[in-house]
Amino acid sequence: MTLEILTSDLLGHVRHGFFTRRGGASSGVFSGLNCGLSSSDQDQMVRINRTRVAEAMDVSTPALVTIRQTHSPDVITVTEPLKGDIEGDGLVTRVPGLALSILTADCQPILFSDPVAGVIGAAHAGWKGAKDGVIENTISAMVALGAVRQSIVAAIGPTISQPNYEVGPEFLEGFLSDDWGNKRFFSTGDGDRAHFDLPAYGRQKLTEAGVGNSEWIKQCTYGDEDRFFSFRRATHKKEADYGRLISSIRL
Repeated sequence: MTLEILTSDLLGHVRHGFFTRRGGASSGVFSGLNCGLSSSDQDQMVRINRTRVAEAMDVSTPALVTIRQTHSPDVITVTEPLKGDIEGDGLVTRVPGLALSILTADCQPILFSDPVAGVIGAAHAGWKGAKDGVIENTISAMVALGAVRQSIVAAIGPTISQPNYEVGPEFLEGFLSDDWGNKRFFSTGDGDRAHFDLPAYGRQKLTEAGVGNSEWIKQCTYGDEDRFFSFRRATHKKEADYGRLISSIRL
């Protein structure tokens, strides 16, 4: 099966892709294109999958740049292929030939580009990272490289949608304590439960940070098992582990 690569019209000027799970070498619960080296999948299969992604992005495998994600607001400025286990949740560069890549399995993968300045970025923005500032920090790091906020466009890739993102009252309270206006990102669920609209929250963060335009490509990781890995779905099914999707952008 060939790779399936989703794209955004906003990023049509730059090579990028939100890769689905289709077209990979992994099997079992990881069946397809699992690119997570931290998963319990066979290391050889994951490396085969990452090589296929690098080929699709037309870069060498070392130039497929990833970091050890920790749900932090930390952003790394990349000038060459990274060596070692570097932690962070955002990447920026102005160097051609480096494919900035983010791994997700319900969290938001966000790809950024300023086509005028020739600066790109990628962020892993789950609820915690988005709440703590990874989106704003990625944009600020791009500006430090010469990007202009109003020239930046951003696309949110496959992520969990509101109907499938049930949360408890303490989760809601944490967002309301930050800003009562965050109530608009929650709908009422059963009992004391609520449903959180993560991509709408991400887009609001992008707008407040001053980007010129943004979109969510409207693909739900939880709801489409054939195409996407999902941490929450794997948890509900009591599976031992889950695959990681990859999203990538390069100059």
